[in-house]
Amino acid sequence: MGTRTPREAWIDAGLRALATGGPDAVRIESLARALGVTKGGFYGYFTDRGALLVEMLDAWEQRSVTDVIATFERESGSVLARATRAADLTFSEELLPVDLAVRDWARRDPAVAERLRRVDNQRMGLLRSAFGSAFPDEAELEARCLLAFSAAIASHLIAADHAQHSREEVLLRAAELLFPPADDG
Repeated sequence: MGTRTPREAWIDAGLRALATGGPDAVRIESLARALGVTKGGFYGYFTDRGALLVEMLDAWEQRSVTDVIATFERESGSVLARATRAADLTFSEELLPVDLAVRDWARRDPAVAERLRRVDNQRMGLLRSAFGSAFPDEAELEARCLLAFSAAIASHLIAADHAQHSREEVLLRAAELLFPPADDG
């Protein structure tokens, strides 16, 4: 392969650009500059910018849903601990900025909105399956899952302080209120 910049490097550079500047910041020339290569190598992997954007969304979905669900299923521990770990992975320092950028992008692009809906449905599905046996009432389970998912996303958008508690402590307590350890299965 020589010194060609790998496909994944283009995708990762695109995701970083998306996270910092939205989809308009994903430009072949600027990505090549950031990678320290010429833009000609781009076309060895992608037919055009649109193809890169699709592969970026594929990579985001793989890393933030498929890989997270696999980790959830593989790890041991209580359901609550595993779900908390899944949330930490989903909204990690690397993936959170991309997730927020995709959410913003989805407001203007129906195809991205549909992708986000699929991703969020998979995330809600993980919560439902994880806690379903503890909460047989479907409406209650759905409400608890929605509140937990909302807290995971909104905690990154809310700038409020929590008196003598850290954000992490408050989120852990919220999770325990929504999914009490005694009901953790």
